Amino acid sequence: MPTFFRLSFPAMLYAGVMSLALFSTSSLAQSAFKIGFVDPVRLIEQAPQGATALAALEDEFRSRDEELKVRHGQIQAMETDLEKNILVMEATSAQARQREIENLKRRLARDQQEAREDYNLRRNEELAKLQALVREVIVELAKAGEYDLIVEQAVYVSDAVNITDLVLDRLAELP
Repeated sequence: MPTFFRLSFPAMLYAGVMSLALFSTSSLAQSAFKIGFVDPVRLIEQAPQGATALAALEDEFRSRDEELKVRHGQIQAMETDLEKNILVMEATSAQARQREIENLKRRLARDQQEAREDYNLRRNEELAKLQALVREVIVELAKAGEYDLIVEQAVYVSDAVNITDLVLDRLAELP
């Protein structure tokens, strides 16, 4: 066998991969791809459904928040009253009042923490719904526009491929 045909297996494998790469690159160069870009942060922030969901969340938690503010005001009033009258109160009575205020403060702090956690949980649920809707609209527009690829992150994006406004327009049309 001639020496130029004596290639090792790795060298033959490399030659095969390179020829396949050259063949596929030339066929890729001949076909045109349609690529789009969406800004997911902008979509979530500017989607009309997001504003509606946020307003509904605020309504849902408004009464609880107001109740916590009232309790906070009552505790402050109790502290002010204690400060004014501490000199004329018996020591045991003042200490009992101080313990009561501290217990109310701890209970209020726990309730505020629980309210924040509940709010965040509900906000995350609504955000997940919005993200699913945005994704559905993107896929719908990609299929209708015959896009080959839609990306969410890029180093540079030309206005020619940015379809974020198109997605926002479509979201505005939805109920």
